[in-house]
Amino acid sequence: MHPAYSVILFTTASGAGYGLLVWLAVLSAFGVIPADRWLGFTGLALSLGLISVGLLASTFHLGHPERAWRAFSQWRSSWLSREGVAAVATYVPAGLFGIGWVFLERTDGIFALLGLLAAALAIVTVYCTGMIYASLRTIRQWNQPLVPWIYIVLALATGAMLMLALIHVYGMKSPWFSLVTAVLIGLALFLKQRYWATIDCEKKTWTIGDATGLGKHGQVRVLDPPHTQANFVMREMGYTVARNHAEKLRGYVRLLAFLMPGALSLITLAPSTLLATLAAILAVAVAGVGVSVERWLFFAEAEHVSMLYYGRPAA
Repeated sequence: MHPAYSVILFTTASGAGYGLLVWLAVLSAFGVIPADRWLGFTGLALSLGLISVGLLASTFHLGHPERAWRAFSQWRSSWLSREGVAAVATYVPAGLFGIGWVFLERTDGIFALLGLLAAALAIVTVYCTGMIYASLRTIRQWNQPLVPWIYIVLALATGAMLMLALIHVYGMKSPWFSLVTAVLIGLALFLKQRYWATIDCEKKTWTIGDATGLGKHGQVRVLDPPHTQANFVMREMGYTVARNHAEKLRGYVRLLAFLMPGALSLITLAPSTLLATLAAILAVAVAGVGVSVERWLFFAEAEHVSMLYYGRPAA
């Protein structure tokens, strides 16, 4: 599949934003972080800003962005529609939670419940995003049960890195959260490794014979190409990445999205406040690059069955 940069920005930015919203709500509700209005303002502005930028970026991939509102009506059958409904619904409790935190400096009582509701809706939204891809039987690499869980764990991990940076920027100490962040990054790496192993070892079950219905008569092959030049389907669905190139990019993902951020998260345990703060900020920057590459590869490695009609032997 052709990697659309607007969708890459959407899934990385909004995922981190939703993850940060979850941690802001949970940690404030249980009194782990103070109800300081500037912490709340910075954290919620960053979280909702990332979410909004991501959601707006997703509309750039549409042929007619002005019709995006119509997707909300198909929530009974479409994961894309469910994602849109959940995304908009999240703004309501998140906004009320922000009012309590920023203007009243309260994150307890009703505001704690509103924050936890926003966190729950954030997780639901990320799950729906993952299911948009996992529900597509036409793309074997996406139609995997691990896909929505990778989206959720990556959102929580990137959100935790942002939360860890905020904790240190505001001069707070929370060694246990450094460990939580490192564990989430490790879990995300484990799930991603399992995902790569699955799509590499899984047998390609669909052939050109299945696509044409002629397989029962014997081996089927394309006699003549259907087009003299590339069309829309070939450009969008037929994008391929060389195996050695994909392996190299996977190595970059392991290093930049997981190993380096994980190590930097542990460095935040250092007694030096300056070192810990710099490590937390650097972890966010490095992970941002790494997760973007991971998401690009997620699209580039996907093979659509429609390419069976254009000569691809199996999918």
